[in-house]
Amino acid sequence: MTTGAWIAIAAVLAVLIVALVVGLIIARRRRVSLTAPETPELTEQPKDRSGGYQAGGGFNFSQGSTATAPPKVPPAAPKTPTPPPVPPVAPPVPPVAPPVPPVAPAPKPEPKPEPTVTPAPEPVVEPEPVVEPEPVVEPEPVVEPEPVVEPEPVVETPAPAIEEIAPTDGRLDRLRGRLSRSQNAVGKSLLGLLGGGDLDEDSWEEVEDTLLIADLGTATTMKIVERLREQMAARGVRSEADARALLREVLIDELRPEMDRSIRALPHGDHPAVLLVVGVNGTGKTTTTGKLARVLVADGRRVLLGAADTFRAAAADQLQTWAERVGAEVVRGPEGGDPAAIAFDSVAKGIEDGVDVVVIDTAGRLHTKTGLMDELGKVKRVVEKKAAVDDVLLVLDATVGQNGLTQARVFAEVVDITGVVLTKLDGTAKGGIVFQVQHELGVPVKLVGLGEGADDLAPFEPEAFVDALLG
Repeated sequence: MTTGAWIAIAAVLAVLIVALVVGLIIARRRRVSLTAPETPELTEQPKDRSGGYQAGGGFNFSQGSTATAPPKVPPAAPKTPTPPPVPPVAPPVPPVAPPVPPVAPAPKPEPKPEPTVTPAPEPVVEPEPVVEPEPVVEPEPVVEPEPVVEPEPVVETPAPAIEEIAPTDGRLDRLRGRLSRSQNAVGKSLLGLLGGGDLDEDSWEEVEDTLLIADLGTATTMKIVERLREQMAARGVRSEADARALLREVLIDELRPEMDRSIRALPHGDHPAVLLVVGVNGTGKTTTTGKLARVLVADGRRVLLGAADTFRAAAADQLQTWAERVGAEVVRGPEGGDPAAIAFDSVAKGIEDGVDVVVIDTAGRLHTKTGLMDELGKVKRVVEKKAAVDDVLLVLDATVGQNGLTQARVFAEVVDITGVVLTKLDGTAKGGIVFQVQHELGVPVKLVGLGEGADDLAPFEPEAFVDALLG
């Protein structure tokens, strides 16, 4: 082959090489531009580089992420569209272009020059620079804030309304009305017998029977009859009015009006007054505790109730209801829990809160259960570790007669009874139990229950009781 042929072949190879290089450059630029939109961090503003910010998608970054990026060097701002890898590829273009000019001025007289060789390198020698389009930065999607769900309004359970408490004044007048039916057995019978003047033995036996029916007891009945016989003979009683006056005087004296019947509910200097309410189930013990709380609140005292009757179902709930009605506090424990622990906690809370009175409703045990009676004694001993017990009130059902007196004896041996509350003393002829209890125990009857109403609890006064009994 001639020299011209070789030159032509070299020129063609040069053109092919230039075309290949240009194609590679264009291909790489297009590939870089395609990946540019996938790096949104180039257009984002610099974030807090402590590693603790929160991304738009809700991801939390820990502090350990700062180890892969220097905390003090800010990232380069993406001002130029050409990525960094492009400059190293561009320099190969100048060294390829110079070999092209020698092809055009070849003046050798060749009989057969190739006409197709010369026009091809003209456009290749000086290729127009390919203008890369600026990378299209896709806008960040606008994250719509999640709708704020307003919380449902909390429906507050209204506090139970505190009932209006009837004043304590005038309750003795209601006592007279409630006991008016008892005069058929005691008052009218006795007055009818004694108002006739001189009585024979049969008449005196009838007087004794009337007093025994009223549950005055044998000893008390004999003492009253003996005194009546002496005074009637000495005074010469001939009319019913004189007999009534004498009978009233004898009965009042037998009830020992000199006894202290006050409720020891005044607070001490450093701790509240502590009252224990004891008695068997069915006597109205828990109800009496609630009624007593009403009386104390009406007197302006801050009251705390201890629900230590854990053996009777719903006893604590019953006491809770009473407390809510008068605005008192309650300390209670689980059903079947330790009564002594609840009693202790009640006194401790009463001291802490500075209340005036702590009234503890103890378990309504049967007096025949020795183990349970020992538990009642434990309650009193545990309470006294915190504060002295001021009053121990025994609740008795006036309708049970002699059985109530038996209960009174057992309870008195265990917890040192200081007062008695007689319940269900409304319209029965069993009011004479008052005489027996005071005679057997030597403690006063302090309160009487007149009925089922919330305010049917009255202080006991011998004069008013006898007047109601006689009618």
